[in-house]
Amino acid sequence: MPETTTVHWHGLILPNIMDGPAHITQEPIATGGGLYRYEFTAVQSGTYLYHSHDHVDRQQSLGLYGAIIIDPATPDPSLEADHEYDVLLQEWLRREELTYPAMPMDGAQPNYFTINGRAYPATDRISMRVGETLKVRFIGSNNGFIHPMHIHGGPFQVVAVDGNTLQPSARYQADTVNVGPGQRYDVIWLARQPGKWLIHCHIGHHTTNNNVETRGGGGLMVVIDVAPS
Repeated sequence: MPETTTVHWHGLILPNIMDGPAHITQEPIATGGGLYRYEFTAVQSGTYLYHSHDHVDRQQSLGLYGAIIIDPATPDPSLEADHEYDVLLQEWLRREELTYPAMPMDGAQPNYFTINGRAYPATDRISMRVGETLKVRFIGSNNGFIHPMHIHGGPFQVVAVDGNTLQPSARYQADTVNVGPGQRYDVIWLARQPGKWLIHCHIGHHTTNNNVETRGGGGLMVVIDVAPS
């Protein structure tokens, strides 16, 4: 990289020296072979996020982020599903063949949106059968916008928020969750009927590629292909 960086482990309980903010808990990792070793013990389970914490507006917006999935020491059968899919969200500004960090300000508004680094129709297709369940982990790896993420074909059950498992009495049915920067939602969706069902952001501009729809949309869309049981 042509500039310094650090890594922050979002939502995790760990020693302060491992937390990552540049010039606050550590000096930035230098360019040209700089090294910093992060080491900690996982004491939580659930869906978490890591991202750069130096030049955050550029580095995270341009891809320095990822998911951390920590399994519990003792599995909870009520949280298991037949399939799992992670949804990492991001917004981009592409202009004159160059890509820039997108920001909620004039001149920097995004015109492309991605799930796991891809915009529909290049996103994945999830294959499953009627009667099977799908756990979707919505991860706000973006850092400027809120995305109301919706699944077609019936409601899902929200089972965890920000890495914290909800008690069975606190779990609830929904068909849309507003995923803000840094937030995470674990939801379990039941395939009730065969067909092609969408996961998508419910802001229309976010399901286009530079305001253009291709094969029914763009941007933040994924197809769930459900076959008969």
